[in-house]
Amino acid sequence: MMMLLVVLFGVWLNSASAAKLGVVQTEGGQVEGKSHRMGLFSTVDVFKGIPFADVPGKWEKPKPHPGWDGVMKATKYRDRCLQVTLLQTKTQGSEDCLYLNIFVPQGRRVSKNLPVMVYLFGGAFLLGASNDVAILGDSLYDGKEMADRGEVIIVTVNYRVGTMGFLSTGDSRMPGNYGLWDQHAAISWVRRNIEAFGGNPDNITIFGQSAGAASVSYQMLSPYSKGLFRRAITQCGVALSPWAHQRNPMALTKKIARKVGCWRSDEDEMITCLKMTDPVGLTMAGKIDVLLILGKGVVMDLLELAPVIDGDFIPDEPSKLFHNAAQFDYLAGVNSMDGHIFAGVDVPSINKKNATTVEQVRGLLSGLTKEKGNAAVSSAYGVYTAHWGSAPEQAVVKKTVADIETDFLFLIPTQIALQLHANNTSGAKTYSYLFNMDTRIPGFPRWVEAEHAEDLQYLFGKPFATPLVYFPRHRDLSGYMIAYWTNFARTGNPNTGESRVPVAWPPFTKHHQPYLTINNKISKSSIGFDLRSYYVNYWTQTYNSFPSIKREVKE
Repeated sequence: MMMLLVVLFGVWLNSASAAKLGVVQTEGGQVEGKSHRMGLFSTVDVFKGIPFADVPGKWEKPKPHPGWDGVMKATKYRDRCLQVTLLQTKTQGSEDCLYLNIFVPQGRRVSKNLPVMVYLFGGAFLLGASNDVAILGDSLYDGKEMADRGEVIIVTVNYRVGTMGFLSTGDSRMPGNYGLWDQHAAISWVRRNIEAFGGNPDNITIFGQSAGAASVSYQMLSPYSKGLFRRAITQCGVALSPWAHQRNPMALTKKIARKVGCWRSDEDEMITCLKMTDPVGLTMAGKIDVLLILGKGVVMDLLELAPVIDGDFIPDEPSKLFHNAAQFDYLAGVNSMDGHIFAGVDVPSINKKNATTVEQVRGLLSGLTKEKGNAAVSSAYGVYTAHWGSAPEQAVVKKTVADIETDFLFLIPTQIALQLHANNTSGAKTYSYLFNMDTRIPGFPRWVEAEHAEDLQYLFGKPFATPLVYFPRHRDLSGYMIAYWTNFARTGNPNTGESRVPVAWPPFTKHHQPYLTINNKISKSSIGFDLRSYYVNYWTQTYNSFPSIKREVKE
């Protein structure tokens, strides 16, 4: 009898276990993924390495994929796009790189009409991949936990970066923005094909972090995105960020040409030479030379490869394109110490025992505000040191350096973007947040809060996937973030959807600017108003009123 019960239970368990998609027909051909068990009645179907475009030509827009015969086994991540390594010593990746990955949650029945979230990775427009940085096994951007817990389809995509993705002459000869066109091609592919995977093509949210967030912002602002997706989330970056826009692309192209032996006084000859040059050499020529910067300027000046105003995908200054974004619900925020990692390069003493001096603080401001000159430096210095008193503690001085860089590179541009969205919106919602969970990175001073990119481990559910390296408070935070983000993707409102949230998050409007502080202790007191408004007002009004200095462009 006992034996029979065990057998019957096994049969029941098998039949009651979650559904799976099996072979899926896409526009290019059939694909088959792999099913991963998440719980008793839940699995996630994972499809890795589906091509969304053909191998791209050098500095050309992506082209449709020709398709394939038979069933493609979509079980392995494909190469990242050709790029420098993190240490900038060599290259990795391939030109054959325009692939995406899909994570589909399943219950007892095959999922249908699910919201879809398309993720764009960060990496300074220089490096990164859809399956970047494996943390104890799975990639940081593995979508299984988020898909399963939020009941949404997660898609992660590759796009060209570095010289191959963003080099531009600033005119029609090499217009640039190839990485943005790749992202657009991927989102368009998702819209055309996701229904076959159980997704709702009319309910797509794009989200990203850092350069991926700036990319999301550019996708929102481009006239090519009309009707393509419904919502957008930017984490720690927008198109208005000073590092997210190359204003003098030809000067950079000439610099790259010099490095690869293509310098010519005739620009057309130079461009012809570049087009015949080995992509690996071109990619290395775009690397950051960190030694040039230490003590001599600001790290922002090294982030040179970035989107440009091309008169096409980005037809005008980003700040003038927010009418294009009025149709999208928008959720945006920053980490409380987004600028700390960059400040530590610009002013190394902030992370060391030795003192950070007044001269170093002024030097940082001078590097960030060089387009406005000395009067602006003195004015900004006065604003940021007003709370110091006559003998400020070193921790206060050092934190001020991190705040300056966070404000300038991330927080102020994001607040401006939120305001522009709220001013232009026609019924779409706007939401603002500040992520300030204490850092988990060992060795930093005690005053350091949420470092750049520290939000991602929680959003992608790492405290659940690898529980041994996290505490219960981290799982609480992870659950909150997944709930707010996936609710927003489902309904345009982070408070309503399939997941319960700890507190109602009020929308940001033209005249009312609440924000949610996100950490493991979210309560009613986590709702604040007018985030750093004293500093936002300074940069948007006082600082902007200083005249810009004309500078000679070096070639």
